[in-house]
Amino acid sequence: MAKEIQFSLVYRDMWQSSGKYVPRADQLVRVAPAIIDMGCFDRIETNGGAFEQVNLLFGENPNKAVRAWTAPFNKAGIQTHMLERGLNALRMNPVPADVRALMFKVKKAQGVDIARSFCGLNDHRNLKLSIEGAKNAGMISQASLSVTYSPVHTVEYYMGVVDKLAEYGADEICLKDMAGVGRPGFLGALVGEIKKRYPHLKVQYHGHSGPGFAVASMLEVARAGADCLDVAVEPLSWGKVHPDVITIQQMLRYEGFLVKDINMDAYMQVRSLTQEFIDDFLGYWINPSNSKMTSLLVGCGLPGGMMGSMMADLKGFQAAINASERATGKPQSSLDTLMVKLFNEVEYVWPRLGYPPLVTPFSQYVKNTALMNLLALSQDKPRFSTIDKDTWGMILGRMGTLPGPLAPEIVALAKEKGMEFFTGNPQDNYPDELPKFRAMMDEKGWDYGQDDEELFELAMHERQYLDYRSGVAKERFNKELEDLKAKAGAPIVIKRPVVEMPAFDIDSLVAAHPGAVAVQAPVKGGLLWQVDVADNSAAPAVGSAVKAGQTIGYVQAFYGMEEIKAACDGRLLAVPAAQGDKVEKNQIVALIEP
Repeated sequence: MAKEIQFSLVYRDMWQSSGKYVPRADQLVRVAPAIIDMGCFDRIETNGGAFEQVNLLFGENPNKAVRAWTAPFNKAGIQTHMLERGLNALRMNPVPADVRALMFKVKKAQGVDIARSFCGLNDHRNLKLSIEGAKNAGMISQASLSVTYSPVHTVEYYMGVVDKLAEYGADEICLKDMAGVGRPGFLGALVGEIKKRYPHLKVQYHGHSGPGFAVASMLEVARAGADCLDVAVEPLSWGKVHPDVITIQQMLRYEGFLVKDINMDAYMQVRSLTQEFIDDFLGYWINPSNSKMTSLLVGCGLPGGMMGSMMADLKGFQAAINASERATGKPQSSLDTLMVKLFNEVEYVWPRLGYPPLVTPFSQYVKNTALMNLLALSQDKPRFSTIDKDTWGMILGRMGTLPGPLAPEIVALAKEKGMEFFTGNPQDNYPDELPKFRAMMDEKGWDYGQDDEELFELAMHERQYLDYRSGVAKERFNKELEDLKAKAGAPIVIKRPVVEMPAFDIDSLVAAHPGAVAVQAPVKGGLLWQVDVADNSAAPAVGSAVKAGQTIGYVQAFYGMEEIKAACDGRLLAVPAAQGDKVEKNQIVALIEP
């Protein structure tokens, strides 16, 4: 009988790997029915890492968001899963044991079925409490392996971790290939060994598409016995994110696996709504480079989701590095040159810091150290002149055991600074804190919330929760969004040009026709006019009558076609953008006189 492969839509991670924010609760509730109607998903990743913080940054209640988002999937019998970071739970720094235990109880009560837990260092001790906490709360415990490619990350290494996770009672194993650098043959061998040794454990594969291995990797793990694959949907699939469900489903069906059908009408609805959320406001924080795959990620092993923040960091460092290069008589580095230098420096730094898998937060530590090294080298200073305190915490073992040995120069530097290495259980460094937060809520007269969820949120994200309760967070977010919209500029009714239009004097046109309405490109891409033109070779005729909502053209984006619609009834006053032009989002492509 053909083996069944299930699909999980990682809707949360699709957004987190693309930009800063995720959709609001009201948007998630709108897209949920269409996701269900697609009919091909047994699981949905609904929440976890960054989700709660993002809602707090919106000035919204994350607990209400989780309950509203999981409810339709619970009703439809589709399992929901969250992502948590072991010792760090839902944040970037370690969390006390009592707060970690409360998290699982709260999330189960909110409708989350599966806890995917990972430790960025693959220290099984950091996952023991997660497995126990999830099972005690009645959740399915899915313990994850942070997959990377290095001399120390062998099948034998990972099986040593799996042995401990199975001993602790994990129900499932996830291969979290967060940078997509796991070689397909290696991943297949690892899945095969897990299934051979622990046939009762369900195996789920999570791989990003950035370096280009993902499709081959999914085929290899399926052949080796994997049970479930994480996939995405347009317009956020591929690039630095995840493979699209259509491609993976068709590939596996051809190979003889049993996979569910996809309701394509529902797929297009999910696609459309996702694009609508991008256009609404989320796109302001999505770096365009995240839509592109790059083989440069193969060597450095950095997660694709870091590319946006990394490029922002590089831009910030470029001026300082260029100033140092000028002062020392060296040629100045362009941004592209710096990117390659940074990738090379990550390759240099990573083994010397003990090969920590490049996943949150350890990817940031390695990247930050590499950035500081580039600055030091530009100033003729030695590498590792500056290492931040969090990176030192990783180096000294306060977050777990590093997979590989530290370079002698790093050990010598630690001793020179009088630092001590820690070999105990990392959790012991962080005493319980719930009594402190109960007292804080009692003092303020705040209710602990349904199933203690408000207490949990304060304890997990203290600063962000206080800003949410005070209203500061919402004010800050609204101001940030207003500033970005103002910077982008794009009012529908225009009184001045938004973009340069050399062939047309738009100011004069608008002055002569003060009610002129702009038609704008909905996305970035290639322009295709299709109004009464059989061969699609020319723009629509100036003076043509149009109706509000009428499709007058298309933009070919990287993920497909987007319609250009007339904003009102009237006649075409001007068509400054020609067939085949490359247009930017919100660029004026026509003017209509009502």
